[in-house]
Amino acid sequence: MLIELVKGTTHDTLRIERADGSRAEAQVSKKGPLPHDGVHFAVETGLGFRLGFRRGFFGLIAEGRHPDEIAGFASAMGHSSAAKAHAPDLSIIELLQAERLVECFEAEVWGGPADLETLQSVADAAFSASLAPRVVLTENGVSAVRSGLEQLKADWLRLPLGGTLCYDWP
Repeated sequence: MLIELVKGTTHDTLRIERADGSRAEAQVSKKGPLPHDGVHFAVETGLGFRLGFRRGFFGLIAEGRHPDEIAGFASAMGHSSAAKAHAPDLSIIELLQAERLVECFEAEVWGGPADLETLQSVADAAFSASLAPRVVLTENGVSAVRSGLEQLKADWLRLPLGGTLCYDWP
């Protein structure tokens, strides 16, 4: 699957071309200095596959889901919130774990890296709030994600408005 992130002013654009030739496009709100979906890519490739993730954000898109429907799908399958705290459906566990990890690494982008124990503690709190099983972080996995984020940051910052970063989904 080909993933394209297009740099915009008020929003960025995510474009997908799946292996079967089908396409999807979505506008992505800006949440910080890096595109949220770019952080997903760094987490899901740098850490996710080491942990057996296949159905995180990009895995579900590769299966045929539109990026805009992922949040609704997660809600329908039991993504927990204060209003509905119950165990989520197994079909979204990896999505929830990936999203919580993305949030942890976005916090590092904004505030600097944490030691492994602190990062694990923050991730554990996020997993618990989502009623998702714990993911054990390792130095190698965290290093792979941080390396991917450094490359994303370097590429994104020098990219002009309207410019595109392209990635291949494994």
